[in-house]
Amino acid sequence: MSLLARMAAQGRWLLIGGLAAGILLPDLAAWMAPAIVPFLAVMLCIAALREGPRAALPGRADAPRALAVALVLQCALPLSVGAALWAAGLLSAPLATGAVLALAAAPITGTPGLAVMSGADAGAALRQLTLGTALLPLTAAPVFALLPVFPDPWAVAAGALRLLAIVALAAGIAVALRARFPALRRPEARPSLDGIMALAMAIVVIGLMSAVGPAATEAPGRLLLAFAVAAGLYLVQTLGAWHAARAAIPRPEALAVTIAAGNRNLALFLAAVPAETAAPLMVFVGCYQIPMYLTPLLLPKLTSRSSARGRGA
Repeated sequence: MSLLARMAAQGRWLLIGGLAAGILLPDLAAWMAPAIVPFLAVMLCIAALREGPRAALPGRADAPRALAVALVLQCALPLSVGAALWAAGLLSAPLATGAVLALAAAPITGTPGLAVMSGADAGAALRQLTLGTALLPLTAAPVFALLPVFPDPWAVAAGALRLLAIVALAAGIAVALRARFPALRRPEARPSLDGIMALAMAIVVIGLMSAVGPAATEAPGRLLLAFAVAAGLYLVQTLGAWHAARAAIPRPEALAVTIAAGNRNLALFLAAVPAETAAPLMVFVGCYQIPMYLTPLLLPKLTSRSSARGRGA
């Protein structure tokens, strides 16, 4: 077995190593932060190489369901939660803002990689990522109108368009590589591609954790509260999506939808909020990465237990 194939086999532990490094080595995390975007592009390119660029777009039969999933997750759900928080007078709190933005975000760019590590349909995960990102400027607009912290919602639209450009560039590179090196299209290449994906994800999360390490010593109470909210939000999104999807579509695709629902690209919105709002959100953003990057370990336990309860009922 090659080194990259071994990395793929141990991908979930690589992610945990990245999380630990980002928390325990804050200077390294700060140094790694500028590498986040390039490695996101690498992850997307590897996903397109693995599945084929056409897998990024839903077919006619799949498009209505994928569109409905994206609209429910990125518009209907955050608007409902935001309205409830507004009625309770909590919507202006940083954690409430972070929770609504997490619900409104598109799936993270690592969604296909998490799908591979979790035994889900990586093609379905890639399609949900692409469609969710394409719809983001439209689905986010009513959510921004609800939140009091967005003076410039166009900044998020620009961020979504930049992410779409990265998706297009990664797919274009994948097309060129698959044409130039036919061996990349063979099943034998997948373990090595999965190993590269796991390594890229482990590197990205180091930079994303840059605010968590300092918060552990400077404001541990705030850190614990942020983690509790982030973990609770992840569990609600993940279990809710699994219960909704498992009876309607095959298990591998249902797992892909579940991963897309529970792992949201909250960091994309940071460019649009004022600096005084972005700073408190950074701790929540870091805490939100922890359950997301533990998905390959958590998802089998969560889905098996909920399925067993469903059978018992």
